[in-house]
Amino acid sequence: MTPDNVDKTGLIREAYRIQGISAGQCRSVFLDWALKLPDTIAPRDAISMLLAEYGAGQPDHPMSAVLRAGMEPPPKRRRRGGQRGRSQNT
Repeated sequence: MTPDNVDKTGLIREAYRIQGISAGQCRSVFLDWALKLPDTIAPRDAISMLLAEYGAGQPDHPMSAVLRAGMEPPPKRRRRGGQRGRSQNT
């Protein structure tokens, strides 16, 4: 697996080249990239590779922060409501 395999359209690579790109724009690029990632490639492995390839030389770039956030486990879902959430309001 190479960076070209996990970033076939070059979205992440190009985001690193854009001067003044915002964190919000990086999140949008990341979402677009993630939706195009083949099911055969583990997202965490792909993100790790992209961070090593593009983010190593630019740790303060907004895309590096977005990629690091993508490596975080999803937040735990908490049950909400208690007894009121379980009662049937008909």
